[in-house]
Amino acid sequence: MDTMDILAIQAVLPHRYPFLLVDRVDSLTGEKIVARKMVTGNEPFFQGHFPGNPIMPGVLILEALAQAGALLAAPQVGFDPSRDAIFLMSMDKVKFRKPVVPGDALVLEVVPLRKGEAVWKMRGEAKVGDMVVAEAEIVAGIRKLHEG
Repeated sequence: MDTMDILAIQAVLPHRYPFLLVDRVDSLTGEKIVARKMVTGNEPFFQGHFPGNPIMPGVLILEALAQAGALLAAPQVGFDPSRDAIFLMSMDKVKFRKPVVPGDALVLEVVPLRKGEAVWKMRGEAKVGDMVVAEAEIVAGIRKLHEG
């Protein structure tokens, strides 16, 4: 079971603040990743979503799941961030169950449904404590950054 700190995550994902939405990987195997995003009141999106009632946008929860999924797939496909990129292709069966607010520890659990050399299908759940707050099936594609 591997773990990753923020520096190891940044070595794989191209995202940076404020769009890097995975703070730590607690466990990583070929069959599952458990990662987390610590949601703080300082997040820039809370300024407008919503003043006086801060709620993490659902699309950013889905993006956090997709980033965790990329961290799951990357070591299994010989991913090299200097020449490869993982792109979100689709999301299905998306459900939001409870708002995520400042102070929540958002736990991101992603498992592969179908592994491929270039396309992966995964199922992700975002949890706060034991409660599922969001879920989705995610399809992502791995491509060369500069072909030709």
